[in-house]
Amino acid sequence: MNYYVTTSIPYVNGEPHIGFGMELVQADVLARAARQRNNKVLFSTGADEHGGKIAEKAREKGIDTKIFTDQMSQNFRDLGKLLNISNDRFVRTTDAGHEQRAQLVWEALDKDIYKSKYTGLYCTGCEAFVTEAIAKENNGQCPNHERAYEKIEEENYFFKLSSYSAQIEKAIKDGSLKIVPKTKRNEILSVIHEGLEDISISRPKDKISWGIPVPGDDTQVMYVWFEALMNYITVLGYPEHSDFKSYWPANVQVIGKDILRFHAAIWPGMLIALKLPLPKQLYVHGFITITGQKISKSTGLVVHPKEIVDKYSADVFRYYFLKHIPSYNDGDFSWEKLEAAYNNELANELGNAVQRTAAMIKLYQNNIIGNTPEATHDVAQYWEALDDCRFDKALEEVWEQVRGLNQYIDETKPWEIHKQGDTEHLREVLAYQVTCLLEIAELLEPFMPETSTKIRQTFETGVVRPIDGTLFPKSEKVTTG
Repeated sequence: MNYYVTTSIPYVNGEPHIGFGMELVQADVLARAARQRNNKVLFSTGADEHGGKIAEKAREKGIDTKIFTDQMSQNFRDLGKLLNISNDRFVRTTDAGHEQRAQLVWEALDKDIYKSKYTGLYCTGCEAFVTEAIAKENNGQCPNHERAYEKIEEENYFFKLSSYSAQIEKAIKDGSLKIVPKTKRNEILSVIHEGLEDISISRPKDKISWGIPVPGDDTQVMYVWFEALMNYITVLGYPEHSDFKSYWPANVQVIGKDILRFHAAIWPGMLIALKLPLPKQLYVHGFITITGQKISKSTGLVVHPKEIVDKYSADVFRYYFLKHIPSYNDGDFSWEKLEAAYNNELANELGNAVQRTAAMIKLYQNNIIGNTPEATHDVAQYWEALDDCRFDKALEEVWEQVRGLNQYIDETKPWEIHKQGDTEHLREVLAYQVTCLLEIAELLEPFMPETSTKIRQTFETGVVRPIDGTLFPKSEKVTTG
């Protein structure tokens, strides 16, 4: 079976942060798990590179806009490598292929596009128009970018999103487009129930020149958010390529909660207008705070994923953000919490189980494991949690096995069995420990691929091959200054 998973494509006006690092890892878990189930997987991520904000940043730095986007998008490619992300594609919205196919999408939507005068309040930081009500609520200033909304009056192209309100609502309600968690499903349903308005989908070229030209009208460029959504099908070669025919609709699209409206209202409206099926599932993750405070570049409250990987490893980053940030809610990062999870769970529980088992087989059986029994643990809840994008719950299922194994070792006391000289019973006990560890390694593969490989390499040949050093060396106390 074919399986297609996407992340959102981050805007490249700034450095990658831990929030998008988490999103990459979540999508990677889904891709790796799908491969384990023998699916043919296509996993796409990328970079959103058009719009006024990008051009503004390039001007500030005094460099050509394309050179700026080349440099910035490379940071996101590098993040993927840093976190051991197994994506098959990396789409850039400045790629010639995307630009060409975005124009084909526009032309295919032609019957739902019209030109009209528009007056509205706009935030360049968000690249978005806001309603009068939202502007009033925020005292006329964008809370994210701390700059006043600009009043803009211009002639733009519009997409008839209002025509598709009922169909989008029905698809979400009947589960054709499954949105998890349910809180986000309910949130977008209440927005749609109020009725969706037609949306502005272009900007005059004399205001924003850094964008894809509107087909047949070189005075206008496509609105960045409208065009960026198209990446999910342009990367597959819409409309004629075999990948598009084989992999669309997406199995899961992973996004942050701040872009829910774009992905659960505007994107489905575009797809219905194109007469294309909707994604099967939209997974919406929450935000991350740092020691209880909002991430902020201006105050310096930022942690780059590289800081965590350099101090620990990619697997440790993956573990913390998948298990200790709630999959269905916002979560918090602190160096102290990370250190506690590392020492207590990874070193003391998982690392200890691997170390003890390997050491006893070496000491008592000259590294020979012998025949291992079949794994007998019920993993249905683990797979169910993964299907629902409950990464924290899936890892909790694994950790129940880790803790259960340590309890088994403590209660069975293989060292006492050795003293009694019962070699057959000892071999059975240690072989069972190995079976448990190999099953844990299999379940950890989507989450912690390097750790999974190390455990398998230690035990899977029937002869213990000791790990060089310790699986998780105890961490020194981290000071955060």
